[in-house]
Amino acid sequence: MKVYLCSEVVRDLGFAEQCRFARATGYDGLEVAPFTLSDEPHRLSSKAVAELRRIADGEGVAIAGLHWLLAAPAGLSITSGETGIAEKTLEVGRRLVDLCRGLGGRYLVHGSPAQRLLEPGQEEAGRKRGVAYFASVAEAAAAAGVLYIIEPLARADTAFVNSVEEAVEIIGQIGAHSLGTMVDCYAAAANGEDVPELLRQWVPAGHVRHVHFNDSNRRGPGEGSTDFSAIVDTLAQLGYSGTSAVEPFVYEPDGPSCAARAIGYLRGLADGCRWRSGQRSGVQ
Repeated sequence: MKVYLCSEVVRDLGFAEQCRFARATGYDGLEVAPFTLSDEPHRLSSKAVAELRRIADGEGVAIAGLHWLLAAPAGLSITSGETGIAEKTLEVGRRLVDLCRGLGGRYLVHGSPAQRLLEPGQEEAGRKRGVAYFASVAEAAAAAGVLYIIEPLARADTAFVNSVEEAVEIIGQIGAHSLGTMVDCYAAAANGEDVPELLRQWVPAGHVRHVHFNDSNRRGPGEGSTDFSAIVDTLAQLGYSGTSAVEPFVYEPDGPSCAARAIGYLRGLADGCRWRSGQRSGVQ
C-alpha cells in the first residue's frame, strides 16, 4: 500500500522542499491540495504544471493525486441553487481533473465540506445538484483516465454524503467507472462507525479505493483514540492494494513534525503486521 502526504500539512515549505521532505521521511509522494499551489489553481498554465511535475520527478517522488479540491477560488459550491456559482464550480472541477492528469496524478479526492452544504429546506434539491456535479466531472475523469473519489465526511461538517453506502448509491445512480469512494478515519470515527468493519464491508466489493489516515481528535494517526493497529491489520488481511494518505487537521507541534511522526508510526505498524503474518504462517 502506497502512503502519500497531504501537501497542506507542510504548506509552509516550498514545493521542492515538500517533495524532498516527503521522500526523506518515508512517504511515497504527495497528495496535493490545489489551494496550496495557487489562489486559482484551475488556471495554472501548462508551463507551470509541467514545472511542478519536473520538480517532483527530480526529487524522486510521485504526485499521486489531488484532494480538498474546491477551497480555491472562493465561493464555490456543488449544491448551490445559484446558476453562476454552479457553472463556475463545475468549470473549476473539470479543470482540476486536467490539472491532476498534467501533474501525473491518478485520482482526485472530493472532500471540500464547506462547498457541499445543504440549505435548510432545500436539502433534496441540493443533493440533486451535487449528484449532477459528480456525473459531469465523472465524464471529465473518464476522458482524462483518472479516478474521481467521493469522500464521505463527518456529519458535523456537512449533511451531503456521510457514509460509504451513500457514496456507493450515488456512484450506482450515475453508473460511471471513473467514480470511486473511500474511508476517512476521522470522519468515520466522528460518525460513530467502526473503521475496520467498514473496510471489511466495502474493500472486497471494490468500492473503497483510498484511505485517509487521521485520528479521532483530528490530529495525526496515533495521536488520538483510533485503533490504527486494527486498521492496518485489516487492510493487510484484505490484501488492500489501493492508495492512502496522511491527512491530519491539527498539527502538533507543527506540520513537518506531525507528518514525520505519522509516517514512522504507520510504517512501524505495517512492519509489525508483516511480522505477525509471518508468525501465523510459521515463517521465522
